[in-house]
Amino acid sequence: MLDECIDRRLARSLPHHNLTTVPQMGWSGLQDGALLAAAQTQFDAFITVDRNLAFQQRLSNFQIAVLVLHAKTNRLQDLQALIPAITQALITPAQGVATIIGAN
Repeated sequence: MLDECIDRRLARSLPHHNLTTVPQMGWSGLQDGALLAAAQTQFDAFITVDRNLAFQQRLSNFQIAVLVLHAKTNRLQDLQALIPAITQALITPAQGVATIIGAN
């Protein structure tokens, strides 16, 4: 699942994965804890650009992988450069931890 702060068009770059967005699920505006709790019931991974998520939530309490994208900007063009690393991380997503994708 893609966080609401990520351009939904990024999903097109990951055609072998069934991706949906927070707004498509009707979960816009949910606080991080509630969002992760809801997401873990239907998804294997949550993709975000929120670098603070791992510090604000105890991810070990959730049964979902969290991929945190670090790019030059949050623009689609910059995030697409991370597609190979995202694809690799989604092969065996690590639940309960934040996996950082990209440069710091």
